[in-house]
Order: sequence, then C-alpha cells, then structure tokens
Amino acid sequence: MAVAAVPRALLMLFGGVIADRLGPRRVVIASDTVRCLVTLGLAASLFLASPGLWALAAVALVFGVVDALFLPAVGALPPRVADRDQLARVQGMRGLAHRMGAVVGAPLGGLAIAVGGTATAFGVAGLLFALSLPLLAALRLRPLPREEETREGTAPRGLADGLRYLRGHPVLGPLMIVVLLSDLGFVGPLNVGLAVLSEQRGWGASGIGWVLAGFGVGAGGASLLLTVKGHVPRTGLVMGWTMVIGAVSIGALAQLPRLAPAVLVALTIGLLAGLSGALCNALIQTECDPAYLGRVSAVAGLGSLGIAPLSFPLTGAAIGVWGPGPVFAVSAAVCALAGVYGLAVRAVRRAELPK
Repeated sequence: MAVAAVPRALLMLFGGVIADRLGPRRVVIASDTVRCLVTLGLAASLFLASPGLWALAAVALVFGVVDALFLPAVGALPPRVADRDQLARVQGMRGLAHRMGAVVGAPLGGLAIAVGGTATAFGVAGLLFALSLPLLAALRLRPLPREEETREGTAPRGLADGLRYLRGHPVLGPLMIVVLLSDLGFVGPLNVGLAVLSEQRGWGASGIGWVLAGFGVGAGGASLLLTVKGHVPRTGLVMGWTMVIGAVSIGALAQLPRLAPAVLVALTIGLLAGLSGALCNALIQTECDPAYLGRVSAVAGLGSLGIAPLSFPLTGAAIGVWGPGPVFAVSAAVCALAGVYGLAVRAVRRAELPK
C-alpha cells in the first residue's frame, strides 16, 4: 500500500494536466487497459509459480502511477456526459456505485480465493477491468469550451496555470482547504483507529465488520438522497454544518464501550460524511471551468489519496502512546475545523448547486 501511495502522491498533479490535455476518456481507457494487463499478468505468475511479496510490490508501483492518471481523469468526465444541473446526481450515483462495489467486491474476491486460490481472484479482477473498457468506449462525450487551450504549452506550465486558477477562484480555492482538512481528520481514525478500537473493546473481526457496515449504509444513504433529490438548498451551508456535526460523531465513537451504539454512531458518521463529501464534490464539478477540471480534481484527490495516508503511521503511534480517545478527539477537531472554515468563507457558505 505504501509503494502504491508514493507515486500516486508525487504524480497526481501532473496526472491532472495530462487528463485536461489528452481528454479524460482517453486517459481512463489507457489506465484501465494497463491495470487489466498487469492484473492478468500477476494472476498468470501466481498460477505458474510463487513469486512472493516483490510481485505485489511491483504491481502496486504500477497501480500507483496509473492511479495518478486515472483519478483526475475520472473526476473530469462528468461535465462531458451530463448537463450542469445533473452533476450533483452524477456524484450521488458515483457514491452508490462505489459503495456497491465495496459491498460486492469483497465477497466476490473471497469466493474466488475459496474456489480457485489467489491466482483465480486476481484473474477475476483482471476480467472486471477488461469489462470496463467497452463501457468506456461507448461513452458519448461532447466538446467543451476552451478545450483546445489546455493542449498548449509544457506540462509544468499547465500545472502552474491550474494552480493559479484555483488560487484566484473564490469558491474552489477555499474548498481545497476544506477537503484537505476533512481528509486529514477523517481517514486516520476510520482506517487505523477503528481497528485498534475494535481490538481494545473486544469486538473482534465481526465487530469491526458491523461498524464498517454501519458507515457504509450511512454513506450509501447520503448518495441515494443526492441521486434522487439532485439539489440541496443552501449547499455550502449544509456542507459546512454536516462536517461539524459529523466531527462530533467521530469524537463520540471512541467513547462507546458497546458495539450496538458504535454501529449507530458509525451510521451517523457515514450519513453526514457521505453527504458533505458528495456536496463538496458536486460543488467542485459545477463551480470549475471544465478546461481545468482534471487539474482541480487532482488537487482535491491529492489530499485524500496522497497526503492523508501518510498520517496512518502517525495515527497508529499516537494511539499507542495516548490511547484512542484523545487521538479520535484531535481528529474530530480537525474535521470540525474543515466545516468551520467552510462556514467562515462567505463564498463557500453561500455556494449553491444549480437546480
């Protein structure tokens, strides 16, 4: 996981430049093609021999580089396939698809391992990547204004142009700070802290499964709400307050000794964090000039996928020294700061999704 995170963090900003310059569909198709071939190659290696951990590290390195291109390109696709007033629904459907993939993918992988071993599981994953290719090729995209301008100049100049655009935008610039703070406060407790908390409380593997299921159900409910409704009045205000209230729930999770209340609190966290995250992504999609969307998506993704994972060792070490309660409280304070900052910036607080 660390091997994959490093190239993803180092290259993601330039991945946004490439997505804007070459077009997102071309980048997404090329990325999934590489992932398909690499995964099928790993399946063949595992079938023929036992290459050891180095093979997984090599695959992780390739996936990290490919993710740096794929993620900004995926973020730049929605305005090319949907009208501006439907982008919030697209984000809701994307969240639903993500939750469904997480729910179905783990049992499918376990079944593949039980039936045919690890090689079979990687083979199935490679075939799923292959199935994405005709779906992506069938997309009908429309040209966007100023698209030709993104193909001019060098990659560093394109990156600098994107960062200047972000710095001067009254909504998107502050939103990047909101995204970074919320990710820094959120991912540590929910990835490292939750495992330690489950061990200390004696909940076991099934207990952490129930807590994660509660979180997933809540986040799926938020995505479904946005998919159906498509418009949330006072978007910026709702986003800020859901972050603040969700932060209180994160702090409370570490104070619960019993599993059932913890699952309910995790459901609340998932609902509030899912709603605030989906609204934040929808605002990015609707506020951003499509010519810069790959680069803006890269900056937004850099926090959650590049910088925030670097806090995992720090979170684990802090829990080892002070216990989960204080660490969860500090993380909750960082998440609350993200919401408070969003509410304090007038342009963000008054931001609205189109009806």
